[in-house]
Amino acid sequence: MFQRFKELNTLRNQIFIGFVLVMLIILLVSGAFVYDRVSILLKNNAERHIQQTAVQANGRLNALIGQIDSLMEQVANHPTVQQLLLEELNGNEVSFNQRQSLLQIISSYQAYMPSVGSLELYTADYRLLFPIKDGSLGTRINEPYISEANIQKGRLVWIGVDPHDSQSLLAIRQVSLMDRWFSRGGYLMARIQRSYFQLDDPISGSEGGESVLLVNDEGRLLGSSGTPEADLLPLLESVDQTVSFHGKEYVQVKLRSDKTGWTLLVLTPVSYVTKGLSVLRTVLLLSGGLGALLFLIMSFLLSTMITRPIIHLIRAMRKSRLGVLTPNSQKVSTMELRELNYTYNGMVANMNDLIRVVYEKEVLQSRTELKALQAQINPHFLFNTLEAFNWSLEEKGEEELAGLVVVMSRLFRYIIGSPNNKDEWVALSEEVEQIRRYLKIMEMRMGERLSWDIVLDPREAAVPVPKLLIQPIVENAILHGVESRVGSGSVEVTITPSPRDGWTSVKVSDNGPGMEEDTLRALRNTLEGGPSISAKGNGVGLVNVQRRLKLYYGEEGNKSEGLMIESRLSEGTVITFEIPSNGGYTYEPEQ
Repeated sequence: MFQRFKELNTLRNQIFIGFVLVMLIILLVSGAFVYDRVSILLKNNAERHIQQTAVQANGRLNALIGQIDSLMEQVANHPTVQQLLLEELNGNEVSFNQRQSLLQIISSYQAYMPSVGSLELYTADYRLLFPIKDGSLGTRINEPYISEANIQKGRLVWIGVDPHDSQSLLAIRQVSLMDRWFSRGGYLMARIQRSYFQLDDPISGSEGGESVLLVNDEGRLLGSSGTPEADLLPLLESVDQTVSFHGKEYVQVKLRSDKTGWTLLVLTPVSYVTKGLSVLRTVLLLSGGLGALLFLIMSFLLSTMITRPIIHLIRAMRKSRLGVLTPNSQKVSTMELRELNYTYNGMVANMNDLIRVVYEKEVLQSRTELKALQAQINPHFLFNTLEAFNWSLEEKGEEELAGLVVVMSRLFRYIIGSPNNKDEWVALSEEVEQIRRYLKIMEMRMGERLSWDIVLDPREAAVPVPKLLIQPIVENAILHGVESRVGSGSVEVTITPSPRDGWTSVKVSDNGPGMEEDTLRALRNTLEGGPSISAKGNGVGLVNVQRRLKLYYGEEGNKSEGLMIESRLSEGTVITFEIPSNGGYTYEPEQ
């Protein structure tokens, strides 16, 4: 299968497939762009149409509200109603017969508007005057609506859905007594059927066209006898042109009524708005298919014209591979292929020069390999030289210097290691032994100014660690701690089990001058990748250790927190870190 694929992987097929893919991508992108632009245009046009519908629906809503307002105003200004409320305000209790007389008056007004389910008349102290039963305005509606009615002074205040009847809406107005300088005499509340404000069919029954809904600020549907519990609050809060509701996509337009504070929500199904796009989709598919077919034919012809001269050139090159260095005499028409043919003929003429260049490169490579072999011998020469110094000093009785040479030799062997990096990991006991060698050399150099101590818990001696992980920290303690201190100084290395189960704690401390808080903060920033602050050396020791800790112990489960540095002025510096006791690595000492 793979062999057959290699046979078909020709330049002509690549050009052919590439051209076809480019054409298909262009057709798909341009078609999708046109389709999207036309869809947006249709939605915008539909939105303008829906906006006009919303304005018309708002006019109808204002007319309906005006009828309710006119009816309640006539009832409130009726002489009998005015007289009864005036007597109540003067402290004269209204009799049962007087309250009974209100039934005929209010019933006559209700006959003109059957949608008004009932009218309720309350006194200024919230007592129910009509209908004839016990009741209080304070228990009927919330206090903020009563306060709003007092502020409006006779203008209609819309409450919303009746708490006692979900199929009705409530509206209230203050009754002003004309014979008492229009002072507050009571309240008139109307209960209107919700179907009175049904401006259009509900969503559940709409298959096309607009649905006009009346919604309050809590997202409840008011102008329908359908499902008043439907939550329309997400639609009110949405600022998008297209919304999703009940599993369908709609184009929405919102218009707020100044008289009621409610919102007219006009929804039109997207499928209804974009039903003309099916024709456009068909046209795009047909034109795209025809264009792809024509481009397919043209791509095949063009790829053949390009690759035919190349095939002739390949045949000539095959002859050259067999030792027949003959130029290609095939005539080509295009400038690019003609230039390629000229280049090939020039290559044949310069073949001897290329052979000479290759020969020189091989000689240079041989010399480089020889230098690399010599570089491998140099460490052995260094160790042999140190051994010769050791023998010479022992013969002369310089036991102390001979011992120092041995320490240096072992230190160098530990640092240089084997060329194949097999000893990258060592046991903690070996790392500690290396630190002792280094401290002995420093003790030889600094004399009584340096004292040191190493504590290694026997349980941690076999813990594997990367080579030279602790020594740079000790060097840092001597360089920035002991050498910067006036008088003698000390360095302590403590390796013990960590309070964390399965971890080993390494602590290096000195009694040097310590650091200020700003310097300590800058050093921590350096360890996290910031600029170096070291004034001695190149300042890469601690950074190197930090990076190696992150490199070797960066996996989940074995993740190390890195170097933790604590320092105070005149008290010294303490650097600690923790590593897993198994190190994620099994150390096997050489046999």
